[in-house]
Amino acid sequence: MLKWLSIALVVLLALLQYHLWFSDGGLLEWHRVTARADSIESANDVLKARNDRLAAEVIDLKDGLGAVEERARNDLGMVRGDEQFFWVPGVTVDATKEAAKAPAEPDQ
Repeated sequence: MLKWLSIALVVLLALLQYHLWFSDGGLLEWHRVTARADSIESANDVLKARNDRLAAEVIDLKDGLGAVEERARNDLGMVRGDEQFFWVPGVTVDATKEAAKAPAEPDQ
């Protein structure tokens, strides 16, 4: 009798372990859900950073004239009235790289 009771308890324990590890709501599914949530969260972090940059750009465009002038120069090719524009055919220059390379002129 004790032998059958021990076997029944071992089988019951095995069934409970199977349910704990492999069934719906078990640890294996919990691990998959956690991994999926982490990947979604990292994707959301990238999108949040993009949204923050766009929000800062919107605020800058609403409040500051510098961003509007930069956008007009880069996107529309506009120049101010006191500037001279020289176009050299076949040469493309990135204005942001050129501005970064140019040394700052001392104030006189």
